[in-house]
Amino acid sequence: MTPSLVLASASPFRRALLENAGLVFAARAAEIDERALEKPLEEAGSAPEEVAMRLAEAKARDVAGHFPGALVIGSDQTMSLGQRVYHKPKDMAEAGQHLLSLSGKTHRLNSAVVLIRDDAVLWRHVSSAQMSVRALTPEFVDRHLQRVGIKALSSVGAYQLEGEGIQLFEKIDGDYFTILGLPMLPLLAKLRELGTIDA
Repeated sequence: MTPSLVLASASPFRRALLENAGLVFAARAAEIDERALEKPLEEAGSAPEEVAMRLAEAKARDVAGHFPGALVIGSDQTMSLGQRVYHKPKDMAEAGQHLLSLSGKTHRLNSAVVLIRDDAVLWRHVSSAQMSVRALTPEFVDRHLQRVGIKALSSVGAYQLEGEGIQLFEKIDGDYFTILGLPMLPLLAKLRELGTIDA
């Protein structure tokens, strides 16, 4: 039996957000090459919000092919500082470089969510958050990364706000769920409007 709601993600964070909200859904990771999709968009000068939206849609389309008739949630997040778009650090050295480049500056997280049924895009949304990092010393960054370990490599900014990463910030303007990578309040509102969840 085909589930009525599917999350196009293997992210334990996104899955937990939906589970904690009481949603019943299936989950399947999209099989797309994100870097290959991103590269031409970035070369064309696409805004980070647009890149997040395109990736979210590509993920949802890929997974929708496996679940005919199901409502598929695709999501993606980009992180930008000025014109620079960040990617997950490849190693701990690059994680340190990421954090030092953010020191004393305000970067932006852009979280996109798309709903697709079969070939039809039913809804698109992007939420953004402004993240102000306090001034960091190289010595502090080294100690911080030693404490958090390889978890730093699992997020684009090399931090987890829900863990010790909160110590890197002096100010945050934005929705907590947007920061975690899935704008839950607009998503839940749309699912209620579509009659997918109890209104």
